[in-house]
Amino acid sequence: MLSVYEGFFSGGARIVHTDVVLGLREGGQYQRVLSVHGEMYREATRQPMGEDACYRALTAAGVEVTSLNRTLGLTGDPAAFTGPELAATARAMAGADVILSLKEQPLGLLNQPGLPRRPVVVCLHRSDPENQGPALDELKAAVADGRVTAAVCCAESTRAAYQAAGIPGGLLHVIPNGVDLLRFRPDPARRTLLRASLGIPDCAPVVVFAARYAGMKNVPLFLRAARAWLHDDPTAHIMMCGAGMTPANPGLHADITAAFGDAPWLADRLHLLGVRQDMETLYAAADVVSLTSSSGEAAPLSLIEGMMCGAVPVSTEVGDCAEIVGERGILTPPDPGLIAQAWARAAACGTEYAPAIARSRERFSRTRMIASYAALLDRVHQEMSRAARLPESL
Repeated sequence: MLSVYEGFFSGGARIVHTDVVLGLREGGQYQRVLSVHGEMYREATRQPMGEDACYRALTAAGVEVTSLNRTLGLTGDPAAFTGPELAATARAMAGADVILSLKEQPLGLLNQPGLPRRPVVVCLHRSDPENQGPALDELKAAVADGRVTAAVCCAESTRAAYQAAGIPGGLLHVIPNGVDLLRFRPDPARRTLLRASLGIPDCAPVVVFAARYAGMKNVPLFLRAARAWLHDDPTAHIMMCGAGMTPANPGLHADITAAFGDAPWLADRLHLLGVRQDMETLYAAADVVSLTSSSGEAAPLSLIEGMMCGAVPVSTEVGDCAEIVGERGILTPPDPGLIAQAWARAAACGTEYAPAIARSRERFSRTRMIASYAALLDRVHQEMSRAARLPESL
């Protein structure tokens, strides 16, 4: 099995996909990874492959990871692949029975003429295919050419959006996101230690916002809600983490100034933590996990991880957020005052939501997700093997 990544950078889709690759390897499948880019520059953050947590997890598990060593954001024409790059891709594809494409962006490479033909399964993680630049056209071209034999959708909203965009419904299979329940669980000790390190009292209500600095995340709306909440509750704190969530990001600095300009002292309780490798600790330290996204979301990993650590989810209604939150949290309109009120209720009444969150742990499990991926990939390979009269073992 070969997985092709656009690159390694902070984000839920890469975390999920990497967990799938590791889980399939644990199940006995041989896994390799090819990354188009060796370094990414996104969300005002330079992210070298070797420093990425997903890359480190793969290589630590013995998964071979190679790269074409491009730099997204600093390289020229992204569609112009060189002879050596295509040769390296062909070598990586030659030994694979099935190829997994992390989202549709790598199809710009896999669609290049002359590469070995292998069945491609595309893993889709958004609900706005029309906002993916030329990637949707590459997906349609790969489907028309017969390269794409199946697509995994992480949410029902993803399947509906891609079918509406012209991808045949028979190719689209929904496998909801799951997380490692041994890692993501309530942990009072980690909660206490993290709060102490940030100077947050044990009894203070805390909201965590785990997202990259991107337009779809609607960071200005989140900050307006944060300003209202911190004003109303002088004991409250906010943690913001993810790519670009640092004081060094001029865009975020401008957003904070706009939201807190009339009361800058309130931002003293706004903790900007950047990219973190200990998300289970941050979630365990929080009372509420929140998203204020306006578009693009499908099955946000932060809501699931946060819930499994005991934080109550509060989210705007986008993608499958309504289904994920359900009776376990609160859905809000995109209004900062109403969002702040929802945070206050969720933080004060967390015990009311705890039973529903606890009952949903199996539903959001990594084990269930990986078993579903394995079953689909086995079926794809068996069908291709029968058609080509090849051995059926991966």
